[in-house]
Amino acid sequence: MNPTIEKFGYPGTLIKEFEHWLVLLRPAQVTLGSLVLAARSDASAYSELPREAFTEQGEVVATVERALTSFVAYERINYLMLMMVDPNVHFHVIPRYAQARSWSGIDFADAGWPGPPLLGDAVRLDADQIERLTAETLLNF
Repeated sequence: MNPTIEKFGYPGTLIKEFEHWLVLLRPAQVTLGSLVLAARSDASAYSELPREAFTEQGEVVATVERALTSFVAYERINYLMLMMVDPNVHFHVIPRYAQARSWSGIDFADAGWPGPPLLGDAVRLDADQIERLTAETLLNF
């Protein structure tokens, strides 16, 4: 796996595996259900991905959106391709909502709603919480 995938906690955060993509739980939850959609390739530019990865991405996005609709009932969804610190192709998938969501006694407000997500206001989960939230999110995929 590439360094970006490993940085986001793979294999412990793995939600779903596709041929060209992995869906990972984002350990710092900007909003409840925040994910990372990471290309399995070592590519550091989106244009470097194989054509098949682009085709498969449509299937992956549909799967992610169905699962997050069920899990968190988001109102909007943001896909952020930032790649400033982590060089391999990946997107931060941020479900958006006006009213806070709660999980395991923790409130997850969308601090940036209705504007851009505030990545710095993420809820940082400990290892046990990451394991439990990954398992629970996985049930919706």
